Amino acid sequence: MSFQQAIAGLNAASRSLDVIGHNIANAGTTAMKSSRVEFAEVYAAAASGSNSVSGGMGVTVSKVAQQFSQGNINSTNNALDLAINGNGFFQLTMPDGARAFTRAGNFKKDAQGFIVTNNGANLMGYPTDTAGKRTSSTLQALSVPTGTVPAKQTTTMTARVTLDAKAAVATAADDLSKYSTSLTAYDAQGLKTEVGLYFQKTANNAWNVYSSVNGSDPKNSTPFQITFDTAGNLISGGKQTMVLSSPNDPNQKFNATLDLTEFKQVNSSFTVNDLQQDGYTAGQLTNLSIDDTGTLMATYSNNQTQAAGQVAMVDFRNPQGLGITDSGYWFETTASGQPLVGAPGEGIFGSIQSKALEESNVDLTAALVDMMTTQRAYQANAQTIKTQDQVLSTLVNLR
Repeated sequence: MSFQQAIAGLNAASRSLDVIGHNIANAGTTAMKSSRVEFAEVYAAAASGSNSVSGGMGVTVSKVAQQFSQGNINSTNNALDLAINGNGFFQLTMPDGARAFTRAGNFKKDAQGFIVTNNGANLMGYPTDTAGKRTSSTLQALSVPTGTVPAKQTTTMTARVTLDAKAAVATAADDLSKYSTSLTAYDAQGLKTEVGLYFQKTANNAWNVYSSVNGSDPKNSTPFQITFDTAGNLISGGKQTMVLSSPNDPNQKFNATLDLTEFKQVNSSFTVNDLQQDGYTAGQLTNLSIDDTGTLMATYSNNQTQAAGQVAMVDFRNPQGLGITDSGYWFETTASGQPLVGAPGEGIFGSIQSKALEESNVDLTAALVDMMTTQRAYQANAQTIKTQDQVLSTLVNLR
């Protein structure tokens, strides 16, 4: 029986060395999860009864279990490098259509603009609107935006201005430019439409507002009036509809709301505090970033930033029940359970760090110590065989 015990020990030690060697070989593999060998004793049932056992039969490998502890996160300069900080996996669609999962976030962009792994598997995520709100719960292959973002015609203009309460009431001959400001709006083709606003005090707490479009004379415009209460707060005329025109064709008219509700009149010099409008010209993609919620944010040459999807994450009730294939891909099994789908930072899911990669969680020092310990175990089992052989030889040589 000693031979069986020793052979079982040799096999177990050999298997352990295989696993340790695999861990060491992948110490530099992105998001690799180390494994450990779990042993179990083996006994033979005694013939005298089912509740008693004879001597031990040695050892067996009961399981090679992966360890899903967090690996260190290492910064990179690639926007498509993603590290998971916490629980979860990226969901992939393999080239053959099969579903797989990974922690390795070293993604690339393929010729069609899709975000893929080195093996061509697509990273899956949620579609979103330009503000980043999900538009569907059905996952799709994520892609990097290409081409241009189209122009948007101005529909709203907002001004925050402080008017001088001590300004003199104007006369018809006064220069309108004394209290004025301007902003740039855009027509449907993204062409700049210059809008000027001119303020003329007509009475205590009352002002006329003249306008110009694309350099027209403001005196030819029809003014509207804004009024203030005794505390200097606007009480009328705060929102107006302005008729703008394209710089290429004055007959191409479009309306835009002018919001002056944040105007104040106080004993202070004329001050323009803020000017905003919601139109823009067409723009080319200049930068892509991914925030900690997994939302892809595309920045364009017209200073517009728009969401282009959200990275999905999945987790399992029993990650150690996952099956594993080459290239660090896992697949679901009956033991792992169904994937639980969500997004970074939600519920049980960890966050995502862009321009970073999770390192292997292999502890090289511990692995080398384990290797030496396992080597000693192998040598000890070999010594058991050698000793048993010597005992048998002694018996054979008895006369």
